[in-house]
Amino acid sequence: MRPVGDGFRGGGSVGTGHAFSNSKLQLKASRHHGGRRRGTTGKIMAAGESGGLGGQGSTTGIWRAIDASANRAGEALRVLEDVLRFGLDDEHLTRLAKDLRHDLAGVLTRHGLWRRMAARDVIGDVGAGLEAEAALSRSGLADLVAANAARAAQALRSLQECAAVVATEATAEFESLRYRVYTLERAATTAVRASDRLAGVSLCVLVDGGHEAAAFARLMESLVEAGVRMFQVRDKSLPLPLLAERVRTALAIVRRGGEAGRPIVVVNDRVDVAAALTADGAHVGADDLPVPLTRRVVGPERLVGRTAHTVAEAHSAVVDGADYLGIGPCFTSPTKSFAEHAPPEFLRTVCGEVSLPTFAIGGITAERLESLVSLGVKRVAVASAVTRAADPPRAARELMAALARLTVPAP
Repeated sequence: MRPVGDGFRGGGSVGTGHAFSNSKLQLKASRHHGGRRRGTTGKIMAAGESGGLGGQGSTTGIWRAIDASANRAGEALRVLEDVLRFGLDDEHLTRLAKDLRHDLAGVLTRHGLWRRMAARDVIGDVGAGLEAEAALSRSGLADLVAANAARAAQALRSLQECAAVVATEATAEFESLRYRVYTLERAATTAVRASDRLAGVSLCVLVDGGHEAAAFARLMESLVEAGVRMFQVRDKSLPLPLLAERVRTALAIVRRGGEAGRPIVVVNDRVDVAAALTADGAHVGADDLPVPLTRRVVGPERLVGRTAHTVAEAHSAVVDGADYLGIGPCFTSPTKSFAEHAPPEFLRTVCGEVSLPTFAIGGITAERLESLVSLGVKRVAVASAVTRAADPPRAARELMAALARLTVPAP
């Protein structure tokens, strides 16, 4: 049996005080004294002094817990960074993970936290070598992200609680790091899930509602038969009830062959229509409902797309939890006028830094694909190049074939 004054239990003159259970009370008290707390004698003491918690050495166990949790958090963040870097090839998320890891290292150099290493006792650690009976499996990138994000967040929570006893100034910093881990986990999990869900989707056809329901249905049927895997229904001029009918028709057509592997239908702008008709998702722009609010409306299982016109917008969309991006406008379009076009460097940067499925959009034709692919584009969204072609199914097949040919990795 451990002596009362050892490790996690404060002994000494008090004998029954528990350092862990009192940590929040001590933190609250310390805030009233500028990061210092009152000892049993009434003296205001600096964080880290024993002050009636059991005398000399009473906080050794706390420092050991801080040391173990610091190591655990750093290791987990490193695994996350490696998964994002080598598994997803995502420069943006890798940078966020690296910044997190470096910021943690910075906190650990302040607030007297160097004491943790003096208390380190690997041989005497009773938990070393213990394995959980129901450990999380590791069958892919999603499992690696989930396991190590959880490990990092739990370790940071332990650091926050233990620091409340011996280094109160560090508690807010550990809490901030923990919330950044939560945000990184969502972005990384979304990137993995979206990449899997949109695997094999190279072409998204933007379909206007049109004036005749029968013509809309025939176009949808012919494009589904041609192998188009993703549609965006959009029409800002169509009355809302008619737009809802077009979306309902599109969903009925793609669902005829069953749910497995069927084409995806998202709704442009009208998040309410997408949610009401259980479409596969909604696509929003800078002037529409923000991504986090769109997610609240459509739910966690639906896709949320976001148009980005700058690198900053693309990065924000990733952190906000978007499933895919639309970037452009790339060229002059017969269906929509643009004040300016996206510069090539913008397209190259987003395609190179972000692993989310990204569709170039705006005036794209088969003849312009090669120049886009040279910038890193692998997916495109088109409207008139298909819907206004003399033979829409053939135009769609030619675009998909050209993309497949141009994006084949070099041997």
